[in-house]
Amino acid sequence: MAATGVVAEPKTKYDRQLRIWGDQGQAALEKASICLLNCGPTGTEALKNLVLGGIGSVTVVDGSKVEASDLGNNFLLDEGCLGQPRAKSICSFLQELNDAVKAKFVEEFPAHLIDTNPSFFSQFTVVIATQLPESSLLKLDDICRKADIVLVAARSYGLTGLVRVSVKEHCVIESKPDHFLDDLRLHNPWTELKQFAKSIDINDKDPVVHKHTPYIVILDLIRAHMLNVDEENYKEAVDSSYKVSVTPGISNEIRQIIDDDSAEVNSSSSDFWILVAALKEFIAKEGNGELPLEGTIPDMTSLTEYYVSLQKIYQAKAEFDCLALEHHVKEILKRIGRDPDSISTTYIKTFCKNSRKLRLCRYRSFEEEFGSPIVSEIQRYFTDEDYSYAMNFYILLRAVDRLAANYSRLPGIFDSEIDEDIPRLKTVAASVLSEMGLNGASLSEDLITEMCRFGAAEIHPVAAFVGGVASQEVIKLVTKQFVPLRGTFIFNGIDLKSQVLVL
Repeated sequence: MAATGVVAEPKTKYDRQLRIWGDQGQAALEKASICLLNCGPTGTEALKNLVLGGIGSVTVVDGSKVEASDLGNNFLLDEGCLGQPRAKSICSFLQELNDAVKAKFVEEFPAHLIDTNPSFFSQFTVVIATQLPESSLLKLDDICRKADIVLVAARSYGLTGLVRVSVKEHCVIESKPDHFLDDLRLHNPWTELKQFAKSIDINDKDPVVHKHTPYIVILDLIRAHMLNVDEENYKEAVDSSYKVSVTPGISNEIRQIIDDDSAEVNSSSSDFWILVAALKEFIAKEGNGELPLEGTIPDMTSLTEYYVSLQKIYQAKAEFDCLALEHHVKEILKRIGRDPDSISTTYIKTFCKNSRKLRLCRYRSFEEEFGSPIVSEIQRYFTDEDYSYAMNFYILLRAVDRLAANYSRLPGIFDSEIDEDIPRLKTVAASVLSEMGLNGASLSEDLITEMCRFGAAEIHPVAAFVGGVASQEVIKLVTKQFVPLRGTFIFNGIDLKSQVLVL
């Protein structure tokens, strides 16, 4: 009895989130190792969410001591922490939230660790860098990319903030889009589905049978065979008729993945790309130009026996397709000198079920983004009324770091110098604009003034929101479910807007 209780406890503990990302997602979280750089309110809020979610282990890197100012914006610190290492205090409180998570700390300033011990970061699944200046972020990004470590940068600054993911490549099988058409394959029905449709007498005058014929069968016979205007199954057919006219075949996004150079696999290829190579072979052979069938059908008005029969037909076809794909996987693994059973059947089934929803995310490095700007995109965002404030904040967040490098402090942290800092920030921002290809452009004078008035403060509500977005992205990246941000997320606390700039 005791053993059963121990096994069941995590499922009870994480019940709600298991309904979102399932056992596989939770297992990935529990294996993950997270490094947080700087445990101010932004970093602490991000880590708090991950600890509550059951992340495997966390390491906090921060060289600061707890000061009185920390107590006003960091809920995980109290007066008893004053003078103590901030990283140590945060770890202690985090473990109280979830004692199943391993937490440790390194009392060192992140910038120094980046410069002196770059190999330190290779032990982690994800590095969350908060409140890092641009110079340190560039170095860290290079370190993480060379070690194939995911980097998530987050920063809150007054009433604005940003989150940015950086990794060479991130492959998503379970993208879980909000809206997606059911894969009914009505444009290209297979033999068993055709036979089932023919077996049903659409002219049957029995009102019960007629009102419960599945719309899959009657889609092309809607109007001519309706007996009454209140027959829900025929209304469903009308509502779903667009599914037949949707362009059949493979979407452009999936086609790009299939045709990617990485689909030419070798012994060092990831499991994802081996499955893509197998998918390509399946489409050319058993699929006859189609992807594997998902095997599920939506709820519909139908006799139970009709619905169950349809379910079995779709499930049988999906199982056939999955077996065919699995055969291709094993053959490819043999060809490249790997164990043909090294990719699990469960993983292959998940891939089959989601083959229409695969997503591939590749990110530019920070060095590429800063050093080789895509001028056309920058100009488009800058001149777009909806995005101009987000672009202004993006530029100003870079400019404050430049100013800090020149004056050894961020603008506005001393009230007496705000008036001097405003023109300084304006000048530095103009140089950033010029580097980005926006010669002669100017930023909002009001925003420049506000950035100085912010005084580099981490306001707790903003930090909690930005940290929450960062932790959400970490969960996506670790579980490999849902599609992570593909650009720089900018929070505008003045207008209460959040936007993503793909730069």
